[in-house]
Parts: sequence; structure tokens; C-alpha cells
Amino acid sequence: MSEKRILPVFLLCLFLGAFGVHRFYVGKIWTGVLMFLTVGGFFIWWLIDLIVLIFGAFTDNEGNKITQWT
Repeated sequence: MSEKRILPVFLLCLFLGAFGVHRFYVGKIWTGVLMFLTVGGFFIWWLIDLIVLIFGAFTDNEGNKITQWT
């Protein structure tokens, strides 16, 4: 289980997700850079990340699921 919480990741994804800020926060630097350069994969990647976060399947850079909201 990850030390990161879903709420901050969700808020970062919701408001700054097109720039990959939520991926930088969880330690996924390279995919964060790719999201930044492609504006969230033309917003498709951003939407997928948002859905994955809501269903609790998003992981940090070590592959641990981020499951706790607060």
C-alpha cells in the first residue's frame, strides 16, 4: 500500500492533470513529462487517469496501489 493519498492525487489530476502534475506527485517522472509534452495525451490519457483514480486502481512509482482517500 502506498503512502500517498487519493484525495491530493485526485485534485491534482482534476485541475492540473493535463500537465501530468499528479504523475510527478506520485513519482512517475517520465510519464509526467510525456503527459506535459502531449497535454495529457490530448486529454485522453488525463481522462483515463481520472477514471482509474476514482476506481482506486492508480499506483505510485513502485507499483503500490493508492487506496486511502485521507
